[in-house]
Amino acid sequence: MVDNETPIIMDTESNETQEEAKEENKRTENRLSDIVSTIRDKQEELGKSLSDYTSSFQKPLADIMETETSFIIITDLPGVKKDDIDIDISEDSIDITAKFEDEINEEGASYIKKERNYGETKRSISLPAKINVKGATARFNESILTVTLPKLMEEKHKVNIN
Repeated sequence: MVDNETPIIMDTESNETQEEAKEENKRTENRLSDIVSTIRDKQEELGKSLSDYTSSFQKPLADIMETETSFIIITDLPGVKKDDIDIDISEDSIDITAKFEDEINEEGASYIKKERNYGETKRSISLPAKINVKGATARFNESILTVTLPKLMEEKHKVNIN
């Protein structure tokens, strides 16, 4: 004897099971998508943190100030001689290169730890406005380099009204 209701119930159970499986797959995909999105966000945060961390150790360290008419860059260069500093400027950037010499040559001594920098270091700084390259000045006093970069001021011409 064939029971006509059984196939219908099986089809319904089968359809319900398939629908539940589809919904569970969607929930799983959404969870995975959320996890991947979170990982990407954390990866970006980590990248920014690493970038901030490494850029904070760029040598030489510099303070950059802006006035209405100029940019002032102050750089610490301990142990550097004036003749070992090179400054290159363009309309929108400055490059500071300094040579740190390894002066310590103690006979019979070896380093346990060496953290001070020796050799040549270069720092490039992009400026947010154009500067008057020919008006730039620099001072080096007690291991502090101060560079003043006047902003390029647009010439304004007053027009007389007739």
